[in-house]
Amino acid sequence: MESMAAWPVGPALGMRMTEPYAALVARDAYFWAWPLVNLYSRRLAFENPTEAASGGPVPALAVKESVNRLALLTDYVPAEERSIACPNHDLVSGATSLALDRGPVVVQVPDFGSRFWVYQVVDARTDAFASLGSMYATKPGFYLLVGPTWHGTVPPGIAHVFRAMTNTGFLLPRVYRDDTAEDKQALPSVLQQITSYPLSEFDGKFKLNDRSRLPKEPALSSEREQQWVAPERFFDMLPRVLADAPPLPGEEARYAEVMAVVGASRSDRKLKEVIQAAAIQADAELVHPLLQFRNYGLQLPYHWSTVSNGADFGTDYFTRTAVARSNMFINRSEETKYYYQDLDADAQRLNGAHRYTITFAKGMTPPVRGFWSLSLYNEHHFFAPNELNRYCLGTKSRELKLNPDKSLTLYVQTSAPSEEHRANWLPAPPDGDFSLYLRAYWPKSPVLEGSWTPPPVRLLH
Repeated sequence: MESMAAWPVGPALGMRMTEPYAALVARDAYFWAWPLVNLYSRRLAFENPTEAASGGPVPALAVKESVNRLALLTDYVPAEERSIACPNHDLVSGATSLALDRGPVVVQVPDFGSRFWVYQVVDARTDAFASLGSMYATKPGFYLLVGPTWHGTVPPGIAHVFRAMTNTGFLLPRVYRDDTAEDKQALPSVLQQITSYPLSEFDGKFKLNDRSRLPKEPALSSEREQQWVAPERFFDMLPRVLADAPPLPGEEARYAEVMAVVGASRSDRKLKEVIQAAAIQADAELVHPLLQFRNYGLQLPYHWSTVSNGADFGTDYFTRTAVARSNMFINRSEETKYYYQDLDADAQRLNGAHRYTITFAKGMTPPVRGFWSLSLYNEHHFFAPNELNRYCLGTKSRELKLNPDKSLTLYVQTSAPSEEHRANWLPAPPDGDFSLYLRAYWPKSPVLEGSWTPPPVRLLH
């Protein structure tokens, strides 16, 4: 019997393809490769930041040639940010796109003491390939990020090497700030020591990050997230993206199939129009609905949902695309656990026309080693402006008031509740739908094992 190794992978070279077949392959590929094109587009923005700076006040995008070099905010993400959906007001953060084909990247970890921190480091598929943070007991020092084919010499002084499966990735440090005057004054000295740079610049000495306090760029006029994936140009970019992200085991035929269609479209104008139309249709019918949390995830009591494989998606194409569309760059579960909510306890869409309560029984707030927060986002998954500039409540909300039985009730509504409940008020937009998003940072076993889940969101009559 002829060896299977001799069989063609995907369509044989030169085969004529029908337009319906090409559309089918294109529609499928648009869905599973959408997160890869999304992340690669962000790399291009860091390589050519002048155009990308219009995406909002994210300092890393305001620096020329900012790949591989961290830029940091010195405060929480501003409410007008539109580069990444579901920003948080829990942590001070930074970001850079990784271009490991240019060479290894050194990442500095300062002494955070007892402060919660985590560096998210993901490849082109948004799968994590490094473990750096409080939950890993990471020691201060220097760490090296390398691409899949790098085999150079690791210099003395590097504590550990993390190897990515792709040359493109992202590095996002996130650092806790206690919102007191004392900690606001203390944190900048720590932030200055968080940086990344090419291995060629490594000398074994801590460097200070001079890529903070950058000029703020104007925000997008759109209320929606900056468009990182243009369906009409998707298949023009895809070959470069897939070349950067080689197939996982078992994906070889999938890659060959779509590349055969893309190759055939280069000499067939009609075929190219067909796959472009398929991409536009797939964007509207398959990807766009995944902005809504209720359309995916592990279903929990009271209509909450979550995912169990954040930043470890592998070949779970559906979850990876859903997360990339709705709230990209989530951490691994042991770093942060996420709970999503679009509905009240009666399965009605959360809307600013109504008032809601969420009550945690005594001792039943999220069990964490770090901290927890509940954030509110408008229908586009961005902050809804309000008179208090308050976008979340949780551990850091030191004025929260317990009920007489030691339970905790949060009030989610447009207008202010009575004065006695004002500290527990999470303002909602005056009209339109919104979503709630609970984060459990460094969760304990009940969260990870699923024995703890959030309480219902009840309509307040």
